[in-house]
Amino acid sequence: MVEAQNVGFHAGKRDLIAGISARFAPGQLHLIIGANGAGKSTLVKVLSRLLKPAGGHVLYDGHDIAKASERDLARRRAVLSQAIEVAFPLTVREVVMMGRYPHFATRPSAHDVAIVTEVMDFFEVTEMGERSYPTLSGGEKQRVNFARVLAQVWQPLSGQHRILFLDEPLTFLDIRHQIDFMKKVRSTVIGGDMVVIGVVHDLNLAARFADRLLLLNQGRMLAEGTSADVLTPENIRTAFGIEPVVTTAPGGGTHLIFD
Repeated sequence: MVEAQNVGFHAGKRDLIAGISARFAPGQLHLIIGANGAGKSTLVKVLSRLLKPAGGHVLYDGHDIAKASERDLARRRAVLSQAIEVAFPLTVREVVMMGRYPHFATRPSAHDVAIVTEVMDFFEVTEMGERSYPTLSGGEKQRVNFARVLAQVWQPLSGQHRILFLDEPLTFLDIRHQIDFMKKVRSTVIGGDMVVIGVVHDLNLAARFADRLLLLNQGRMLAEGTSADVLTPENIRTAFGIEPVVTTAPGGGTHLIFD
């Protein structure tokens, strides 16, 4: 379980997020949505301890993460950030192995190697394993980094939930790979011990794949719940300033149409 208790963060005199309290349960896909500047990425950074909150607390399984060591945190929490640069000409396999660094001291074990092989197969990047990472396209790099962060939290932990943060993971991906990625994330998380919290811009993809949505507006939580609870015409007007037509998608679920 990940819990935010009245967390806030400010830059200068401006509150980027304020007064946010929410609980994120394991075995579900939680997606954070909102307009540009609503505070989505800031919230993810606070929840993942990449930023220290100006107020409030973040708890993992009831424990304040402010007190956790970097190594212990890295063994259970992985973060896919928006911009990832690798300055050295590492191979794809070496980049994916970076996800295992918190789990060994000097050299990867056979177990680490096996995990890297599994996640590379899972994200269909095995064939590019010996290619130089900087030569890849943006979409290829993104898929490699999916494999890297999942390798970090691939193995269940005794007595602790694994936590995966995805900050705008669909950047650079074409529509086929966006849908494929979301399906893979759901197959990994649903019913298991992992907490997955992500940020997406596409409201229809959010409605289709999320178990729970958290809608931010100007740094504050406007709504939280299922897609039917959150993606109402009133909430969309307030958060995005646009009038939607809310329909039922084939097979059920919420679908938004914008004129």
